[in-house]
Amino acid sequence: MINKKYTLSIIREARIDENRTPLTPNQTQELIRKFPNLRILVQTSKKRCFRDEDYLNAGAEITDDISNADIIFGVKEVDISALIENKTYLFFSHTTKVRNYINQVTQDKAIIYKKELLREILKKNITLIDYENIREVSGKGYRYLGFGRFAGIVGCYNTLNLYLKLQKEKSLPRAFEINSYGKIKELLGKQNFNKLRILQTGRGNVAKGSMEVLKHANIKQVSINDYLNKKYNEGVFCNISTREYVERNDGKDYSVQDFTSNPHEYKSKVKKYLFDADMLITGHFWEPKFPKLFYPNQINEFKNLKIIGDITCDINGGVPTTIRSTTIAKPYYSIDINSMKETELSNKGIAVMAVDNLPSELPNEASEEFGDSLISEVLPYLINKDDGRICRATTASKGKFCTLYDYLENFIK
Repeated sequence: MINKKYTLSIIREARIDENRTPLTPNQTQELIRKFPNLRILVQTSKKRCFRDEDYLNAGAEITDDISNADIIFGVKEVDISALIENKTYLFFSHTTKVRNYINQVTQDKAIIYKKELLREILKKNITLIDYENIREVSGKGYRYLGFGRFAGIVGCYNTLNLYLKLQKEKSLPRAFEINSYGKIKELLGKQNFNKLRILQTGRGNVAKGSMEVLKHANIKQVSINDYLNKKYNEGVFCNISTREYVERNDGKDYSVQDFTSNPHEYKSKVKKYLFDADMLITGHFWEPKFPKLFYPNQINEFKNLKIIGDITCDINGGVPTTIRSTTIAKPYYSIDINSMKETELSNKGIAVMAVDNLPSELPNEASEEFGDSLISEVLPYLINKDDGRICRATTASKGKFCTLYDYLENFIK
């Protein structure tokens, strides 16, 4: 795979609550063993889930100076002031869903950061490759990289824990306190979620991770028809895909291609699933051009709905109760369904879980799964021959935006 000398680097994450890493020490050791021409630099970090010493023992070089790196890997938002000119960076830039902010004045700090980041990337002639856009070249555009499964796992666990908290049951330890998916499964298997009715949206990795947890909690999956028509004395959940919760305004048949191309011709029909739901867990992909799941004026119709675990966490997006994201330290808040204002966490209104970096609660296992995909699905195409996946994910190069992302020129103005 690597025939000439290459230097890769792992950066120190800028976010104070980010402890994941793109490559674990074991993966680093294996890469260095297999490819003698490979050199790996790791910036020092006191908050990374693996110690600097672990990387050193794996054969990496621990240093603050990564200016000699050919390719630099991170996880989340980078420190703009630390960007090195003429380098290739890979991280989640979260700059794809910004079309609604083009030609808009905003005080949103996250949007302002994105603009400043992209401006600096162009100014410093940096090649930016966004993990989120490294996808299968043909077909459904499957994402090769992501922390989605672990977002689903932790998000579902947090939401079930919120249920126990509101039921005045003894809450389980937080995921980050346990730091073991195996232990989480063991703990959930001992809980009682009788009569709890859950609606789970999505069919991707996030939803799959969430449904893993529901099943380990002995919550039974039932068909859509049974969910809508039967009563249960046990905990049950129903999983719906986009096909099941949207419909064309004119009543014609749904198709993925039509929905993606003409989302304005569709509306949500999710409310029929929410009339008797106690809990909603979201795991679907959403863009601003898509219809919202429901609107504030519909919430009063959902008489039993008390908890929303919004794993997708699009602020003021498809789920109107997500008015802000939450943190690992303080994962929950409540919404007054009449005013749609935040209130103290209670059984009144709707309780919300909207942590925006869920996989960081199980960083070791999440990082290992991510690194495996990075090694198998990205590095060969990044360093040797690209089959198109790297090119399509390249947001900027040589001081300008690449064709697929040239709309960002208007965003940063």
